[in-house]
Amino acid sequence: MQFDLLTTDPASKARAGKLTTDHGVIETPIFMPVGTVASVKGVHQRELREDINPDIILGNTYHLYLRPKMDILKRAGGLHKFMNWDRPILTDSGGYQVYSLSNRRKIKEEGVRFKSHVDGSMHLFTPENVMEIQRQIGADIMMAFDECTPYPCDYRYAKRSMHMTHRWLDRCINHFNKIPALYGHEQALFPIVQGSTYKDLRAQSAEYIANAGAFGNAIGGLSVGEPAEEMYGMTEVVTAILPEEKPRYLMGVGTPINILENIALGVDMFDCVMPTRNARNGMLFTAHGSINIKNLKWEDDFSPIDEMGITWVDTEYSKAYLRHLFKCHELLGMQIATIHNLGFYMWLVREARKHILAGDFSTWKEKMVKQMDNRL
Repeated sequence: MQFDLLTTDPASKARAGKLTTDHGVIETPIFMPVGTVASVKGVHQRELREDINPDIILGNTYHLYLRPKMDILKRAGGLHKFMNWDRPILTDSGGYQVYSLSNRRKIKEEGVRFKSHVDGSMHLFTPENVMEIQRQIGADIMMAFDECTPYPCDYRYAKRSMHMTHRWLDRCINHFNKIPALYGHEQALFPIVQGSTYKDLRAQSAEYIANAGAFGNAIGGLSVGEPAEEMYGMTEVVTAILPEEKPRYLMGVGTPINILENIALGVDMFDCVMPTRNARNGMLFTAHGSINIKNLKWEDDFSPIDEMGITWVDTEYSKAYLRHLFKCHELLGMQIATIHNLGFYMWLVREARKHILAGDFSTWKEKMVKQMDNRL
């Protein structure tokens, strides 16, 4: 596995790179569609490959551990074979799901004991067994086990949590190095920077994570309710410290504008459920702003969903038809909207890359942010 930093935008920290894995090359900056339970919601793998065409997707350790469970994935030969996906996969550590199960879990130094949302059974995640689970899933990129703090968060709690995340990281690295990969391809481990919205804690955590010497690094605990400006402030602190020669992944972010602003701060990798979740609720993203396709104004608008024609659904279906599908609660409407939104996100990061390579990213970004900040 190798990361090559190709160029940096002269007027910002935006970077274009190439991350090479055994399952293919990832051109950065990149957006990773979220395939929580071995499926990107609403799209077939064929549509994902041919129409949306992401270099990498994301799977969820917590959900895959509960269903289909590890014995099934091992017998299938890992997640790639199980879901018929031959490109790179990243798995998160389950830390965010632990955060979201606040009334169903107890956090201790050993790890996190939690109650399954599926059947109420009790389970324990530790840094060690989370490494084993991700080895069994077979993701190309694995995440270290961490605690994601809420927003707002008391300073003392954020500090204690950060130091525990660092201790858990040491245990993750130790165990990761002891247990082999199972399916014949290399796996990399990314640590996660924490520290809530406190600049001094974020700086401490970034230093600790940078000194771990991992292949790449992640920034967690953002996009949990804090104002966008706080997110950008924390990202700027962290990217100034993390090593330039290694990929940087901002977890769970975000809107198209969030992505462009964080690319400008030196982030390479993103994931978020927003394009798929919003699509299922009738919210479409475009280069000129967002569309609530359920609104009456689209009832007799027979123009294409998106004049840019980023994916085939954009020109084959009209806004009026898509609105009709949503008003009739037809599943096809959610599928069409999902393909559009994911296609738009992929277009956005690839256009960003083109402009970084061309040296005019900052000018283009400012124009795009203004355009996309509209409700159509």
